[in-house]
Parts: sequence; C-alpha cells; structure tokens
Amino acid sequence: MKYTKATNYALHTMLYMIDHGQHEKLSVHVLAEHFQVSVTYLSKILTQLVKAGLIESTSGASGGYTLRKRAENISFMDVIRATEGSGALFECGIQEEKRCPIHQVMKEAENIMEQYLQDKKLFELASRDKVCEASKD
Repeated sequence: MKYTKATNYALHTMLYMIDHGQHEKLSVHVLAEHFQVSVTYLSKILTQLVKAGLIESTSGASGGYTLRKRAENISFMDVIRATEGSGALFECGIQEEKRCPIHQVMKEAENIMEQYLQDKKLFELASRDKVCEASKD
C-alpha cells in the first residue's frame, strides 16, 4: 500500500503548522517555499485540508492558513482521509465481499491500521528536531 505525495505533503504541512502555533497565519507561499513545491500544487492540498475542517483560510493582505482544529486532536488519519478519502484499500471484486475470506482478512488489517493512525496525533511529533525541514535529496 502506498499513500500519495499529496498525503505526504499534507502530513508535513500540518505538522509544520502545529509547530508554529494554533493561531499563526502561514501563507501558501511561505509553506510552498519551505517544502520546495509549487504554490499551485500546495494550494490544492490546503484546499482539501480546509474542506476537511482541519485548517481555515483567511484571504487578504494579512491572510493565510491557520489550524481550525485543536492541535492536540489532529490525528494522522484525519489528514489521510482529507487527501485520500475514505474508500477501502482492498476490494475483492471476484465474489461477494461478505463471503470472501480474503476480503475479511484485508478489511480487519485495514481497520487495525486505521485505528492506530486515528490514535496517533501529529502533536506528539511537534518540535522534534524540526522534522519538517525540507531535504535536498
């Protein structure tokens, strides 16, 4: 299983915002420069986070993005759902899912992973040696 790059940037952006405080407004330009991605690409990701109710956007000269949800309550799964949606990772497609033993195992594994990611809060990683520093790899 593999998450998209959008999820990677969304998680890092949320952690960066948590590190900078609940009410600090960050512009898309500052964020895009920090992560070395295009403003257009990051804007699309930020729009998904706004729609999910994790951050809010303020327009105007002193505008920017701020956390909408309390930092302590933002889970990895909240961010993943914002970018990836909530569809199942595995779908049988060969027989009725209720009767498919493979589907049952895969669904159970997915539920365990989702619960783990729901329990893990990004806030727990905040300020750990600036984990969001962009790398030049």
